[in-house]
Amino acid sequence: MLFYITAIVILIIDQASKLWVREHMDIGEVIPMGNIVHQLEHYENSGMAFSLFQGYARLFGVVALVFIAFILYYRHKGEIQGRLMNVGAGFLVGGAAGNMVDRFFRGTVTDFLKFSEEGGILNFADVALNVGVLLFIAGAILSWMRSRRVQRSHF
Repeated sequence: MLFYITAIVILIIDQASKLWVREHMDIGEVIPMGNIVHQLEHYENSGMAFSLFQGYARLFGVVALVFIAFILYYRHKGEIQGRLMNVGAGFLVGGAAGNMVDRFFRGTVTDFLKFSEEGGILNFADVALNVGVLLFIAGAILSWMRSRRVQRSHF
């Protein structure tokens, strides 16, 4: 249940924030921020990360759909277990779904979070994907460490 709640919350936050940006900022408009987020900058990306492969948004939407199906399949098989891995998987699915919705329904992904002057422009789905990877890896490492501890106790 935690997996689904996480994925849905991430999707809602992502889509609501993108809607706000599209309704309140012109494309290219910059709003200076502060410490963690350097600035908000409205950008519409029809490609993938780092603005590569412009014009292929819907193709990357299909890739996101396959990625989501892959995670759901492995969850169903029971290979994604534990709170940390499930929350991480929820972040991954919510982030992939957020950008997938944009790609299929708009043909572009709305980006607006700029964390440094020289860095790229992201959105909450992108941040969720990064957090999801970190949580998933941490969960996998903890699971592996627990299994090693159990194996040692049997000798």
